[in-house]
Amino acid sequence: MNILVLRALGLGDLLTGVPALRALRRAYPSASITLAAPAWLSDVVARIDAVDRLEPTEGLVPIRWHGPAPDLAVNLHGSGPQSTDLLAHLEPSRLIAHREWVDDQHEMDRWCRLLTDHGIPADPWDFRLGDTRHGGPVVVHPGASHGCRRWPADRYAHIVRAVAGEVVVTGDASERELVEEVAGPAPTRIGGDMTGLLDLVANARLVICGDTGVAHVATAYGTPSVVLFGPVSPEHWGPKSGPHRALWHGRTGDTFADQPDPGLLTISVAEVLAAVADVTGGERWHRNASRSSARATSA
Repeated sequence: MNILVLRALGLGDLLTGVPALRALRRAYPSASITLAAPAWLSDVVARIDAVDRLEPTEGLVPIRWHGPAPDLAVNLHGSGPQSTDLLAHLEPSRLIAHREWVDDQHEMDRWCRLLTDHGIPADPWDFRLGDTRHGGPVVVHPGASHGCRRWPADRYAHIVRAVAGEVVVTGDASERELVEEVAGPAPTRIGGDMTGLLDLVANARLVICGDTGVAHVATAYGTPSVVLFGPVSPEHWGPKSGPHRALWHGRTGDTFADQPDPGLLTISVAEVLAAVADVTGGERWHRNASRSSARATSA
């Protein structure tokens, strides 16, 4: 049996789809499951035990499929009709896609409910990729796909200066200026392979970042994290459980805006430091806490 799943989106999107992918594996243990997703996520796909093969697919473009039509095609990409049409074009024996789209639900719940409604039981809590020791550095990741999700660089810099012990500031090649501004003299990891980033986050003792793919990696590996949310509620995209703290001030907005979301700007340095203390159980992890708190900026 051949199963084709479409989720040609980003890192966080892929990781929130893991419970649904595992549900397909449990339902069809001997099937060959192909995931249509971006090639740059190949290192992540290799860690998902439910997927046999990656078919590189960048966004809503025709899916390359060789051989007989899929026995089952599953649309984990979106509400359609474009994504559903791409799968229907391959003439699968069976096609699973949304008939009715409900906005107010967690992303993991969304896709698990889709499968459950089609007779495939799915557990939205089955999202972990593995357990690690979390003895590595504190990872601070200031970047995000859009400006509305980026907390100000000077506030991240306060956090970096407050961290005791090893801290690493991460970002992709396009975020070099931002990463260097935040890091100061602290070590940085700019660009590099996805495997290195995954291992860094998986083994970190703490992750501090915005609502971005790195936050979902921390969730997948149970790495303690503090995640700063702007225009999107953590009830939809935040960590479901574990040693995590999602900060959000109850505002929704434009998820593609270039400027930091007004709600995101109301999160202060002091609030982040308090959240870290909460996540770590009061561990003495930072230095000059009172000084950092006094400098905290809030909108």
